[in-house]
Amino acid sequence: MNQSLSVAPTTSKDSTTENLVVTKQQQFLKQLVVLALELLLALPLGLALSHFNVGGIAWIFGGIASGAAILQICRVFYDYSPKPNRTARKIGMALVGLNVGFSIAHGNLAGAAFGIPVFIFLTLFLLLCGSLIGYIYSHLSNTNLLTAMLATVPGGVGPMSAIAADYNRNVSLVSLVQALRVTCVVFLIPLFIKTFYSGNLIYPQPRSITGALLSLDASGIELLLLALLLCGLGVYLAVLCKIPAGDFFGALLVGIAFNPLLNWLHLIGDVNFIPPPLVNLLGQMLLGITIGEYWGEKPVLEKRTIGYALMSVAMTLATGAIAAMLAMQLTSWDWLTCLLVTAPGGSAEMILVALALNHNVEVVTASHLVRLIAINSSLPVWLFLFRHLDNQTEELS
Repeated sequence: MNQSLSVAPTTSKDSTTENLVVTKQQQFLKQLVVLALELLLALPLGLALSHFNVGGIAWIFGGIASGAAILQICRVFYDYSPKPNRTARKIGMALVGLNVGFSIAHGNLAGAAFGIPVFIFLTLFLLLCGSLIGYIYSHLSNTNLLTAMLATVPGGVGPMSAIAADYNRNVSLVSLVQALRVTCVVFLIPLFIKTFYSGNLIYPQPRSITGALLSLDASGIELLLLALLLCGLGVYLAVLCKIPAGDFFGALLVGIAFNPLLNWLHLIGDVNFIPPPLVNLLGQMLLGITIGEYWGEKPVLEKRTIGYALMSVAMTLATGAIAAMLAMQLTSWDWLTCLLVTAPGGSAEMILVALALNHNVEVVTASHLVRLIAINSSLPVWLFLFRHLDNQTEELS
């Protein structure tokens, strides 16, 4: 009996899988190179801005310029269009949250907790006004309602753009309006404060990276590494538990609990550790870079589109000003605190301004955390409602 031995031909599945792995590795390396170039450019830009007395958040501005410039260079000269690095944003949020946590650990946290009812009221007011602005923007610009709402609700550039992509909406328009709003707030609020605030203005930060590095003594390196390790664990647990704004919230809790926990365990004696300024500077640059990247990837847009976007941002800023006036009537806070509490994002950036001014950081942090939690928790309801209204509009048309 004749027997034949046949070998099954190799399928293309294995080669396809290998190609996907290689492609992902190449993509990761490209993103890493782009991020490294952005950080290298952000360093001198932030240093230059700090010499011009821009203030304690000069490094955010340097990051914005760096992110926009590097992405434009990649597109124009290398025909490569990288997407905004969301991982860098998460790391920046975690570093800022850790730094803020250490800063408010000895503050009046109980006093900030008493303001939670006011924070909830102001958040609801801002959300309702944001919905109205989105409705107006939708009708004036002939944009579907879900896209308009995602563009105008102050929920962050990255999350709103990601949701727009998930629902096959106009991602470029959403990211344009969100980036425009965040950039305007980040630039205008410090400028307004510097012009009209007569109190103690922004305290100085190290004017050079060398100064920030020299503040790292040998005794503090181990505590810094431990703080970063616990920060990563805290962020992981917060995200795993699906806590809204987990990147920021998890790191914040670690910063608040770090020194008390070590002192309670009595492992290394009395601990009063504060992260070196370099942690704050790196967090600021990463936050700025991710904002700048959304500007760097922008396609050419019509003047009409930009005009309507500016109009919606102006209405959002006006809503924030009205909310600040309401906060002054409802509380005993001064106008600067009310302005920082009600500023329509970015939340991390406004907390950094309060930290740079050393002005009611606990109150500003608590207010923006309440807003972040409320926005992220209510997103499913808002999305269902907006999609339902969109479907009804399409049926009528």
